[in-house]
Amino acid sequence: MAVKKNIVLLIIVASLGYFVDIYDLILFNIIKVDSMKALGIAPEFETTLFNWQMSGMLLGGLIWGIWGDRKGRVSVLFGSILLYSFANIANAFVSNLTEYAVWRFIAGVGLAGELGAAVTLVAESMPTKKRGIGTMIIVTFGALGAVFAFFVANRPEITQILRNLLSDNIQNWQTAYIMGGVLGLVLLALRAGTFESSMFHELKKTNVVKGNFFMLLRDRQTFKKYLSCIVIGLPVWFVVGVLIALSGRFIPEIGIQGGSIKTAEMVMWSYLGLSSGDLLSGLLSQLFKSRKKVIYFNLTGIAILTLVYLFSSNVSPTWLKGMSYLLGLATGYWALFVTNASEQFGTNIRSTVTATVPNFVRGGVVPITLGFNALTNMQLSSHANATAALIVGAVCLLLAAWGTYNVQESFHKDLNYVEE
Repeated sequence: MAVKKNIVLLIIVASLGYFVDIYDLILFNIIKVDSMKALGIAPEFETTLFNWQMSGMLLGGLIWGIWGDRKGRVSVLFGSILLYSFANIANAFVSNLTEYAVWRFIAGVGLAGELGAAVTLVAESMPTKKRGIGTMIIVTFGALGAVFAFFVANRPEITQILRNLLSDNIQNWQTAYIMGGVLGLVLLALRAGTFESSMFHELKKTNVVKGNFFMLLRDRQTFKKYLSCIVIGLPVWFVVGVLIALSGRFIPEIGIQGGSIKTAEMVMWSYLGLSSGDLLSGLLSQLFKSRKKVIYFNLTGIAILTLVYLFSSNVSPTWLKGMSYLLGLATGYWALFVTNASEQFGTNIRSTVTATVPNFVRGGVVPITLGFNALTNMQLSSHANATAALIVGAVCLLLAAWGTYNVQESFHKDLNYVEE
């Protein structure tokens, strides 16, 4: 069965949307040092600001997911990108910690809608055996948005263009935020070609309850399945939010020779790896006709690479770049994780699930980082940061393995049904 041209257009537009989404999502970790220094914000507030952004995504996942089931998936694509585009432009002109936190929170709310709506649309519009390819393309291309963010933040010629248009005093970190907002607004024009899935059109004709989040909590079995979908993704944000984003805490314990490396560079290399990993895991899933087998493979890779990363010594900047790439490669089951969530529940609650699951995982970076900080402060060993990360990582991986075991293998599942 050939994929229709309108579905190809949907995948292209969704891929571009997720590219901008990831650009804005990861941008703070790339420019936090420069922006906080320019605003006179103490370095210890970096986790606070990041957690405000991720908390916004937690709330946004609920808002956009329920909206998508009740009003349509396409409206979420428009509304979410409009919100985070304006939020990022505003973020370029903050002057203190409070303003920075507020706009990171609002941007987080907006960023929460893009992926869930896109994956839901693709899953409901493509043939059963090919829908995994659609989400693979979206996430593989989208992950490169982080790489683009790195280059925008580190290219003085882009800053100069905006200086000529806006002000001579504009800085690199400000241009990066403005660029994200402008890209989002430009993308809105391309959204005119998107369409609702036939499954949602059929759903609108019925009186079945739509977008009721509490349906997911109605009984033990349903809640267990929903919780399982969430915890599968925790290791991804353990790697991104702790091992990579807080790499400056591990490098002194590891020891680096022959130069130095910025956190922004490690973020870029990890997302290059994540993009490659999403492509690889998607292809393996098609080959083995299984989501679960490939997820188990990735979890094993994360466990091994975490040990190597934390307990190596006297490494080079090149080694750290390579390790960042490999850690990203291992976390590249994100596309499978989101696709799996969308395939576990009926059409009347699918958008709610597909939007909340990845954003609850992203919001999960808050307890993950808080737990990491608490364990670090306990000074459990001479390598306090590595030991704390090892404990937190082990918990995330065990929960993910438990979740993968509990969910249904959904590769061949027909999605045209509702939850009663």
